[in-house]
Amino acid sequence: MGAGIRIAAAAFAASIWFASGGGMQAQEKAAQDRTTVVLGTATPGGGFPLYGAAFAEAVNAADPTLHIVTKNTKGSTENIPLLDEGMLDIGLVQGEAAHEVFFGKKPRDLKIITAMYSTAGMFVVRADSPYKSISDLVGRRVAFGARGSGLVILSRFVLDGLGLDQDKSFAAVYLDRAGDGPAMVLDGSVAALWGGGVGWPGFTTMTKAPGGARFIAPSAEEIKQIRERHPFLKEVTMPANSYPGQDKDIPSVGSWSFVLAGPKLDNEVAYRLARAIHKAEPALGQKLAQARETTMKNTVRAAPTPDAIHSGVLRYLIEINALR
Repeated sequence: MGAGIRIAAAAFAASIWFASGGGMQAQEKAAQDRTTVVLGTATPGGGFPLYGAAFAEAVNAADPTLHIVTKNTKGSTENIPLLDEGMLDIGLVQGEAAHEVFFGKKPRDLKIITAMYSTAGMFVVRADSPYKSISDLVGRRVAFGARGSGLVILSRFVLDGLGLDQDKSFAAVYLDRAGDGPAMVLDGSVAALWGGGVGWPGFTTMTKAPGGARFIAPSAEEIKQIRERHPFLKEVTMPANSYPGQDKDIPSVGSWSFVLAGPKLDNEVAYRLARAIHKAEPALGQKLAQARETTMKNTVRAAPTPDAIHSGVLRYLIEINALR
């Protein structure tokens, strides 16, 4: 038998092996070798599921040994106990909820994997709305988002800083699905929708709707008043042109959201996640505008203390000299 025939025969035998299940076995083994990491997001239609999908896709591509799968939850306030209980490996947690994790009355043993993005909280109304300020909305029906969302926690702090009670000063509406809010503003069943940040789906829907939309944020004096009462809130600006028709910067208050890990997440897995996130930074930023802030450098800046960062992530940050 000639060499060419032997090669062809070997190739044919390999194809038979693959077709008969050998190739499938190899694929299954490769899949088994991947580390599955369950990521909790929030209710459909909000910013967290959008971010979670982009995050999982980018990180999985950066490290094929990781397999991040997303899971819809009720948001930050559900992700925290699910992380505690080991029902999630990692979860998206909005800034005010994260503050309670680290400094609240019952601190949790949850650690930062990465900073996500900063969120400037504000209201959105129809462009033809008569409401121009937060005080104009007092007594009105306002959609504050899904009850478990971290954005609802942010709004409570912001309004409390102004001497207002979210449930008493407004006819507060809480949603089963975050994505239901814009339609309620557009049909007039609520006066405004609370949200925050660049690329937030509710703001995108509103600003792209016929007739457009307008944002209502705290004034400079109100920002000062809020921060005097709640100094952990930061002055955060939504850059001009973040949304259609928004041609000026909009200063407000807000905080950084994080990807947090539960106490059972292995150090080696956390290290691999940090390495993959670092590698995925450009791709993640291309997938989602707000995800451009998801960097190892911002993780160091946004973490309230180094102790709040997972030890596996700290190992990687030291390795790349990011803690300087």
